[in-house]
Amino acid sequence: MSLWARLLEGGRRLFDPDATSGEVASGEFACAPDPNDVGFTAAVVGLGAKLAAADGNVSDKEIMVFSRVFRAAPEDADSVRRVFNIARQTVRGYQGYARKIGRKYHDRPCLLEGVLDGLFQIAGADGVVTADEMEYLETVSRAFGFDEATFRRIRASHLGPDKEDPYFILGVQHDAAFDDIRAAYRRLMADNHPDRVVQMGAPREFEDAAHAKAAAITAAYAQIRTERGLLVRPD
Repeated sequence: MSLWARLLEGGRRLFDPDATSGEVASGEFACAPDPNDVGFTAAVVGLGAKLAAADGNVSDKEIMVFSRVFRAAPEDADSVRRVFNIARQTVRGYQGYARKIGRKYHDRPCLLEGVLDGLFQIAGADGVVTADEMEYLETVSRAFGFDEATFRRIRASHLGPDKEDPYFILGVQHDAAFDDIRAAYRRLMADNHPDRVVQMGAPREFEDAAHAKAAAITAAYAQIRTERGLLVRPD
């Protein structure tokens, strides 16, 4: 089996590992590329290679992670390296690869998220995700049609929560129902309102910090409302 065919088959297992026939009602794979879509395989390799080169250096670890994530066989190691070297040197930008995949598989978000998950693993192969790599990942995410909240959730699943993440600030999950988010906001505001902090006997010196915390909680709640397309108004 050729490298391309093996990578394609690996992608099918990766994105739909529990499937037997892999078919849905429409006859297509719900979370896998079309069986004979060599263009998908080429685009995924291109994305992986461009990401590996985003920090100026393609490391052996990054190539090894790509091979593991997308199930390239050990005997294809040299071929994977050659493909990476070709893809990273081409003048074609990674945005084109991302848009091609995003357009064709816009109705298979689980497939697109699986590709982005694999790219996060490649980015973290050398122990750190650089600013250039994060910008790359955000650009790919947008090309796939993911909004900011979805990208934040995916990033948190690989790198842990960002302290500026509004969901982290409110202590709720990214997929929490809005009623739960509102309840968390109200609870936090009741517990951290500056007047309450002082009434509970905290030193006056803590009041400024309490104001800052209450402002962060309010801003986080407003950001979530805006991202979810809800009118921002006092609750």
